[in-house]
Amino acid sequence: MTTTPVRIAVPNKGSLAGPSTEMMREAGYRQRGSGARDLVLRDPDNNVEFFYLRPRDIAVYVGSGKVDVGITGRDLLLDSGASAHELLSLGFGGSTFRFAARPGTAADVADFAGLRVATSYAGLLETYFGERGVDASVIRLDGAVETAVQLGVADVIADVVETGTTLRQAGLEIVGEPILHSEAVLISRGDGERPPAVEQLLRRLNGVLVARGYVMMDYDIRAERVEEASALTPGLESPTVSPLHREGWVAVRAMVPRADAQRIMDDLWELGARAILVTDILACRI
Repeated sequence: MTTTPVRIAVPNKGSLAGPSTEMMREAGYRQRGSGARDLVLRDPDNNVEFFYLRPRDIAVYVGSGKVDVGITGRDLLLDSGASAHELLSLGFGGSTFRFAARPGTAADVADFAGLRVATSYAGLLETYFGERGVDASVIRLDGAVETAVQLGVADVIADVVETGTTLRQAGLEIVGEPILHSEAVLISRGDGERPPAVEQLLRRLNGVLVARGYVMMDYDIRAERVEEASALTPGLESPTVSPLHREGWVAVRAMVPRADAQRIMDDLWELGARAILVTDILACRI
């Protein structure tokens, strides 16, 4: 019996589009080719349909039940007010949402009472102020907001900040703590049992995240040093240890964090390990 395909929304433009497509491809799903502008792509082998939508609209489509799951930014999800929630952080598209104003305007968010705050994320900001009891006026702008203070539209802005260079060029400085740390997330409406294809998607994406974050390390070491070496390479469960033909030596295999691989290799060498090899992990299930 043929089941209804699971509908997955993927960003069609912006900084999330390319990494989202690449991650889906790594997870074993069909994706449209470079330069293709298809709005719908069917992947019958995995019983899914991909819909390429504006990142800002994806939470609305997911929340309404028109699509089952989607990839968007955490900031866009919270700003939408849609009935959708985060299933999985995807590890790319990171950004920080912050306040900025001219020097001397305010020291903290508590000083915003009675001020005008311009942003492209009005829904998110209204919730933020409401939770803190701050009576500020939120002005919705579409697109860049850095010039809103200079043009007299607002006293404060709230926007995504990376290096802060653009703010300084506009004569602004960061005020207070970050409003939100955002990144790409997989979202779902969350009511009822998830279809098997969605559970499969979650397993695959988790596998991609692990494969990106870890490498496989193999090395040979004298048997009496295995415990010390295993402390450096504990693996996810425990390392695999196999006897070698050379008496008194064993081969060890374990997954280690990619970022720590070079340091671990140095430490293993100091312990007497030899033939230390590191290989990429293309896919996994944990």
